[in-house]
Amino acid sequence: MTDTPTITPTPYIPPAIEALFNGVVTPNPDAVFSPLQFSTVYDNFECVAPSTTFVNPISSITACFSYNNISPGAQWTALWYRDGELVKYDTHVWGELPGESTGGLGSSEWAPPPEMWQPGNYEVQVFVGLDWKVVGRFVVSGEPPTSTPSITPSPTISPTITRTPSITPTFPATPDTTQTP
Repeated sequence: MTDTPTITPTPYIPPAIEALFNGVVTPNPDAVFSPLQFSTVYDNFECVAPSTTFVNPISSITACFSYNNISPGAQWTALWYRDGELVKYDTHVWGELPGESTGGLGSSEWAPPPEMWQPGNYEVQVFVGLDWKVVGRFVVSGEPPTSTPSITPSPTISPTITRTPSITPTFPATPDTTQTP
């Protein structure tokens, strides 16, 4: 028996998302990110009680990180995958959003309708420009809630009868046949 190495693909930006780029600054190759942490509670730029396993029902998950040496004006992207399928992405020019500087704390959040949190293996990939910087993984288990259609009463249309008095023309009962000479 011999071990056969398997190919582990290097994360990359899909061309359809790359086409959305509008950053004009060349990314700093020395930009660094901490490992990603995941939580359903995000407070004051931090993941509260981070975990790598989550049980439905879930309303949102935030990927938290620290960063340094990011050039303002460079494109930043986070890709969210479930079992290898892209389910969400964030991409924008770094520095456009309040609080973004060359170093600090950052995040990417996904808050779809709860029924979209399907069980599976999730992965978040972070890029600056086309350069892959960090990847983090978490697992969602349990069936998500199903959307239950709610019954909305519909208005009932009642017929409205409007009576309009009719005007009947009146004619003299007897014709005036008197002639005056």
